[in-house]
Amino acid sequence: MRKFGKLIVVLTLVGTVMVSCKESKGKDTSKETTVEESDTSTGKKAENLDTKVVLNANLATEADLDGIGLSKEMVAQILDQRPFLSMNDFDVLVGDDNKEELYRKVFVPFNLNTTAEADFKMIPGVGDRMAHEFEEYRPYTSSLQFRREIGKYVDEDEVSRYENYVFVPVELNSATEEDIKALPGVGNRMAHEFEEYRPYNSMAQFRKEIGKYVDDKELARLERLVYLKE
Repeated sequence: MRKFGKLIVVLTLVGTVMVSCKESKGKDTSKETTVEESDTSTGKKAENLDTKVVLNANLATEADLDGIGLSKEMVAQILDQRPFLSMNDFDVLVGDDNKEELYRKVFVPFNLNTTAEADFKMIPGVGDRMAHEFEEYRPYTSSLQFRREIGKYVDEDEVSRYENYVFVPVELNSATEEDIKALPGVGNRMAHEFEEYRPYNSMAQFRKEIGKYVDDKELARLERLVYLKE
């Protein structure tokens, strides 16, 4: 009887040890899974950040264009033919080869107030519905308005991605400094010059004053970003 009692005690101890080991192994496996999931998540974030960098075909340097894998011939054509006064001009140059992939890397931003609804679909990831929403809220008076209206349909990251592909033209005499600096390729110095010569009475005056700082090609590009109230 004593031997039987001892046997029960031994079996109980062995069972306890086995359960304990199994639980410990389970916890380790859970930790490994958590780490793997974390790494995967981080990888996705990094990948998404990379895809957000979209070069402006009118502003990118030769090194920038080389860096996104364009052929030497294509880089030379872009540099020679710019400025592209519209994305449609750039689209003609590109031809039909894998446009969507290319336009994730380089683009000429669309004027939100004048671009045809169908043309918005050149933006990677923009289909019929979103192209319609872009057109629906015209006229846009600021980039803030664009963020507010389109933010009803997509999250902040996607709105930010769209902003690589579009711009809101500004009224020369009334636009805020923030809206001027939101224009493609306009930084602090040029925003200051835009404001310095106010009030503008004509686009000829704009061309005369801003032409002191940039060449004719850049002036033509900047001119399409602004307007004067009649």
